[in-house]
This record gives sequence, C-alpha cells and structure tokens, in this order.
Amino acid sequence: MTFNDLHLIKNIQTALTEEGYENPTPIQEQAIPIILAGTDLVGCAQTGTGKTAAFAIPILNYLHKISGSANKRKIIRTLVVTPTRELAIQIDESFNTYGKYTNIRSMVIFGGVNQMSQVDQLKKGIDILIATPGRLLDLHKQGFIDLNDLHFLVLDEADQMLDMGFINDVKKIVKLTPDNRQTLLFSATMPMAIRELADTFLKTPKYVSVTPVSSTAENVNQKLYFVGKEDKRKLLYHIIRNDKIDNVLVFTRTKHGADNVVKALKKNNVTAEAIHGDKSQNARQRVLEAFKNKEISVLVATDIAARGIDIESLPYVINFDIPNIAETYVHRIGRTGRAGNSGLAISFCASDEQPYIKDIEKLIKMTIKIDKEHPYPYTDVPENPDAKPDLRNKNKETNSRKSVASKQNKKRWY
Repeated sequence: MTFNDLHLIKNIQTALTEEGYENPTPIQEQAIPIILAGTDLVGCAQTGTGKTAAFAIPILNYLHKISGSANKRKIIRTLVVTPTRELAIQIDESFNTYGKYTNIRSMVIFGGVNQMSQVDQLKKGIDILIATPGRLLDLHKQGFIDLNDLHFLVLDEADQMLDMGFINDVKKIVKLTPDNRQTLLFSATMPMAIRELADTFLKTPKYVSVTPVSSTAENVNQKLYFVGKEDKRKLLYHIIRNDKIDNVLVFTRTKHGADNVVKALKKNNVTAEAIHGDKSQNARQRVLEAFKNKEISVLVATDIAARGIDIESLPYVINFDIPNIAETYVHRIGRTGRAGNSGLAISFCASDEQPYIKDIEKLIKMTIKIDKEHPYPYTDVPENPDAKPDLRNKNKETNSRKSVASKQNKKRWY
C-alpha cells in the first residue's frame, strides 16, 4: 500500500510527498482507513511506529473538508490528550507538518508555565488542541475552553497517563466531551485499567495492534556488560571516551541517579544534562532541544521524562540501571534503531540486577550478548553462549587489566 491508495485530499498528500512519505507503516495502514470511516479505534503501538501520523493524517483530512476555509470561525473540533509537555509539542509539530497546506490551526497547552499566552491563543480560535490533563481541566474550569463542538477525542500514551496518575483526570475530560464524538485511544501496552477505560468510553471500537511489546527493534544491536554497581560511572566514561560515542541517551532508575551521572560526566568534560520530574518544563524542553541539536553529547533521563523523546537518528541507548519491569527495557531500546537506522543498546548489569535481565530475556525471547572485554567486570558473570571467552578463570589477566585501567584513570571522576 502507498499513501496514494488512501485517497487523501491533495493538500495533505502533497505535504506527505514532500516529507518523503511513500508507504504507510503497519499502524498507519491499519488505523487510517478505520479513522476515515468514522469508527472508534483502540491502537496498541509503541513510540516510533508512526502512531502520531496514524491519527493526525485522517483527522486533518476530515477537518479540512469541514473547516478548512481561512475565513471560517475556528472552534475546537479535535482534542488530543497526552501525558507530557514534550510529547504534546511533538504531536503539534506533526500536525503542522502534515497540515501545512491546509488552514487548520493547532496549539499546545501544558502546565508549568504562565497561562496568559495560552489563553490569548485560545481566544483567537483553533481547530486542534493538544493538551496535558491538568492544564486542560484548569483552563476549562476557568471558561477558556469549550469542547461542545468536539468531533475527535484522542487519548495518546494512555498507559503512561495511568502510570503518572492521570487516569481520573482523563475520565473527567472524557465526560466534558459530546457523546457523538469519535474516540481514538493509543497505548504502548494494554493493562486491564486501559481496557476498562476503552470499554467504558469508546463505542464498538476496532482494535489494531502492531509491534508487540515483547519485540525489540530489528535494527538494534544489544550488548550486556556485567559491572560492579560502584564502577558503572567509570565504565560509562570509558565507553564514551574509548569508543568515541556521541549523541547517547542514558537511562537511570531514579532522578537522583540521573543527576549524579551528569555530575560525574561533566567532571570529565563530557557535555551532559539530565531530564526528570524535578526539572521545570522549560528546563526540560531546553535540554531536549540542545540534545536534538547535538549541543550536548549525553542526555540522562528517567523513564517517565524520556517517554516523549522522539529522535529518528538516535544512535545509542545505554541502560545505566536495568529496569525492574521487562517491558520498560523494550521501550527504552526502542528509542534507537528507528526510521531504518541502525542502533546500539548497551546495558550495565550489577549483581543484584541479574534477575531483571532474566525477565527481560524471557520477554524478548532472546539472550542478550555479554561483552566481557572492559576494564571493570565483576567475576560472578553467568554463562552465555554468545559471550566472549569466560574471564572467571583468568583472574591474573583480569587483575592486570584493572591495574592498567587504574593507571589510565589516575584522576578519580566519580
């Protein structure tokens, strides 16, 4: 199938052609015809599968037909609810890209910033509103948002909104919208709470599922380093310096851990910044833009903060901490190896994290290759058929390597 086969209006088809879009991704191929037909949809798809275009393109196609005139009064006909500011901004960019030859006007609202500029923009009139739950409910309560003419309601990253405690806000938002709306729900996973939400608020929806959560990107090479917890920061610097890697996304389990990794890297003149829940929205956006523009080499993030990151050509992901939920590993490494590019995902595993690796390998149905050729191995490394020769019987060689590494790293940087 090509996008021409979807019979989109010329204004949108031209924009897609200019972007180099020829063949829809699996989620787009399945979802777009359903949405164009006016049917409610539940889509199970991870970030990086083309999910945003799957709903943005048919929405624009419909809106242009009914409100595409430049002189027609702008009222909110589409509401996209999403958990983070970063993701909301990216969705708005997608609407602007695909709809650049239409007169459809979109905007983003989110918390953490002064509301006046957002209110001023709302007063001018818009067709599409992309919002985070808290600010949306706040501005609606103040009378600045009218959802009575809404046609499309999109609940994006529903499982993350559940994780972040937004599910009750989402239920409140749904009740503010007309009963005759078309509802589209997208989620990377389908826990029972999300299924119940879909059963409650969607009308006989079609279900579409692509790239199951257990699958990992085909273009991602995965490596596993067994390392002492106290040596992880030294190993990170060793890899960045010796392998000369740049533009790397590093995942930590905690906000405090992310800040400590950044502090250690900066001591060795590596440009690094962190994004997590304790950072202001403006600070997080500045850091993300700097990383996209390659002004900083390393972005250290917690899972919640990183969910909205969408960088097509990201070459490296490093799991500084192994996630205790196997599905999270799949989401993390899915940040690289996208849009046909190859990627490398490296994981640092301390002794107490070995059970997490077993869970991950069970989920992804493969054994992650162990790389023992580094200066900081610990000896209790499990057998792995893909691993290099076992170092456990080479204590002299290992100790010698550690000694050399110690001399090379006289400056303590942790």
